[in-house]
Amino acid sequence: MSHAILDLVEQVMSSPWLYVALFGLALLDGFFPVVPAETSVITAAVFAASGETNLALIIVVAALGAFAGDHISYLIGKKSAGRLRDKKAFVWARGALEERGGLVLVVARYIPGGRTATTLTMGAVRYPLRSFTFFDAIAASSWAVYSALIGFFGGMAFENDPIKGLLLGLGIALSVTAVVEIVRWVRKRRAIQASPERLPMDTSV
Repeated sequence: MSHAILDLVEQVMSSPWLYVALFGLALLDGFFPVVPAETSVITAAVFAASGETNLALIIVVAALGAFAGDHISYLIGKKSAGRLRDKKAFVWARGALEERGGLVLVVARYIPGGRTATTLTMGAVRYPLRSFTFFDAIAASSWAVYSALIGFFGGMAFENDPIKGLLLGLGIALSVTAVVEIVRWVRKRRAIQASPERLPMDTSV
C-alpha cells in the first residue's frame, strides 16, 4: 500500500503542472483556509532533497500564490466590512492590528485561521493598501521559505524514504503551530487574570 502511495506521489511531483498547482493552492488558502497549501509545499519540498523538484521554484510559486490570495482576501474584507464586524475572529484580528500594526500580518501567517481573519480585517478597516502589500510580501515570503525548508530538511534526513521525510516535516510544522497556540493561550490567560487587578484603578479615575 505504501509503495502504491509513494508511486502516486512521485508521479505528481514529476508533473510539469506541479508548480501551477502549488500556486493555485497557496492562492486559495489566502481566503479559503481549509485548502492544504502548507502541506502541499512541504510535500513538494521533501522531494526537492532528492532532486525531483526544484526548491527555489517551490518557494517562489508558493510565495506568489500566498501573496495574491492574501490580496484577494483583503478585497473581500473591504467589500464585506459590515458583515464582518461582529465576528469573533474579526474582533480578535482588529485588536491585534491596533496593538501591533502591520506586523500582525506576518505573525498571523503562522496561526491557523489567523491569516484569513487578519487579511479580511485589514481590508474591512481600510488598512492602507501600500502598507498591507509591504507587510504581506514579508509574510508570504517567510511562510514559503519556512514551509519549503521544513520539507527539504525532512527529505534530506530520510533521502531514501520520502514518506518518513514527509512525516517528519509535517510533524515539525504541527509542533511549531502547537507552540504558537500554547504561547497565545498563556498570554490570553495572563491578560484575563491581570484585567480585574486593573479595574479598580480604572474606575476610580
